[in-house]
Amino acid sequence: MGPFRVISVFLDLILVCLMFVQCGARDLDSSYVTCGSLVKLLNTRHSVRLHSHDVKYGSGSGQQSVTGVDLADDANSYWRIRGKPDKVCQRGEPIRCGQAIRITHMKTGRNLHSHHFSSPLSNHQEVSAFGENGEGDDLDVWSVQCSATYWERDDAVRFKHVATEVFLSVTGEQYGQPIRGQREVHGMPSANQHNYWKVMEGVFIQPSSDPVRHDEL
Repeated sequence: MGPFRVISVFLDLILVCLMFVQCGARDLDSSYVTCGSLVKLLNTRHSVRLHSHDVKYGSGSGQQSVTGVDLADDANSYWRIRGKPDKVCQRGEPIRCGQAIRITHMKTGRNLHSHHFSSPLSNHQEVSAFGENGEGDDLDVWSVQCSATYWERDDAVRFKHVATEVFLSVTGEQYGQPIRGQREVHGMPSANQHNYWKVMEGVFIQPSSDPVRHDEL
């Protein structure tokens, strides 16, 4: 084999190695939930997806209600993952465990929110959707509770309300009309089996690349 052939083979091997490194990095990036991603969140204990709609609570704050639904294909269950108001969250940046985020309802533009009102059915802390066009207040901020470095798509995580320290939870209470069968979502003071959530369907944003689609959308 001549010297030029040896050099050519050597360069080909380097190129193949680089391709594997790049693919490995892309696979690693794609395993995380990232800033700007649009997702559905499933409560793993009760198998309902976090949901909202332009229906107000008849008690408590009177703000837009947040519930859990059984249906997998309801567009009102999509939420966008965003940074907190005073900190830039670059699109496609992996969300760190412990990071403070906002969770914004896609259809109505209101943020997942909690405050010291009692929830209608269980008398835990009310969880609502609040704000306009994605802008609300400091009661819209939640911390992602997970055990790794980043929020991984396959992991069940908790969301802890930064201002009041309750966990986003479902314990099974069901509403009557006008949202019959939907479950109450509320805040609980303790970490337990009722406050684990897992990413399901969604569009996941990656840095300098096209969104990665998962199941729906």
